[in-house]
Amino acid sequence: MDLQSIYANDADSLLAALRNRTPDAFAHVFEQYSDKLFRLAVSLLKDEVAAEGVVQDTFLRFIERLDQFEGRANLGTWLYRIAQNLSIDRLRKRKPDVVLEDEPEDGRLPAPVCLVDWQQWPEKLLTDSEVGQALDDAIAALPEKFRIIFVLREVEGLSTQETADIANLSISATKVRLHRARLFLREHLTQSLLAIGSE
Repeated sequence: MDLQSIYANDADSLLAALRNRTPDAFAHVFEQYSDKLFRLAVSLLKDEVAAEGVVQDTFLRFIERLDQFEGRANLGTWLYRIAQNLSIDRLRKRKPDVVLEDEPEDGRLPAPVCLVDWQQWPEKLLTDSEVGQALDDAIAALPEKFRIIFVLREVEGLSTQETADIANLSISATKVRLHRARLFLREHLTQSLLAIGSE
């Protein structure tokens, strides 16, 4: 079994190799997470150049603080959290007055304005490339605190627990934000697809 296979299947061996500053171990982590961290940063910053900077800074901070990693969290969770924090730092510098704190999670959800039976939607429209662009636009329009939850859970495929850990939220608050994000995206997509269909 080669080193990459060992690292992929044995978190303890990977962590030990990282602490011994083994180049192959760092290469493995970079290969596993660089694209994922880039997607996360782009989703928050809407700027590929800035997102590349976040990825670079994430791995630099990862190397600098590796000895502080106690292994209680998953290594990927730790990297996602670093990238999220660095992205939010950049957002705050870009918009000093931006408010990223959460409002009380009281469970009240916005009522949808546009309701469409998606099962009746024309097949051509559902396979059209414009739908992909409409989805990208809808995700980009999500407020930051909802966007990061949606991207981690639905785009990156992390569990609700992992998403909650990265975002430093309770499971219930994470589920509420994810539900709100889905409602927002459904309505945004409905409006976009109605516009496409009327052209």
